[in-house]
Amino acid sequence: MQSPDSRSTKRCTVQVDRGLEDIVPGFLANRQKDLQTVRRALLEQDFETITLLAHRMKGDGGGYGFDRITEIGGDMELAASRHDCTAVERYTAELEEFLLGVTIVYV
Repeated sequence: MQSPDSRSTKRCTVQVDRGLEDIVPGFLANRQKDLQTVRRALLEQDFETITLLAHRMKGDGGGYGFDRITEIGGDMELAASRHDCTAVERYTAELEEFLLGVTIVYV
């Protein structure tokens, strides 16, 4: 039986070009930092910062082989432009779940 505080994380595998093996860990670590920044920005109603970070995620994700980060970034950017806190929170949770559950296979 799971405790009420435990969360099941969706697992996924992403194939990434072997040439990116040295820089992908840093890229993913920066997305973890982005999660914290977005959460702080939400508390401060700083949608400009959220829009900037989401736009960057949208642009960078696919280049590193993480199309899901690109999708989440695009959705978050749109939500931030509408000042939709609920949607930004949802996409932040989706990004966190993705980062917790992703397995990388270098090909």
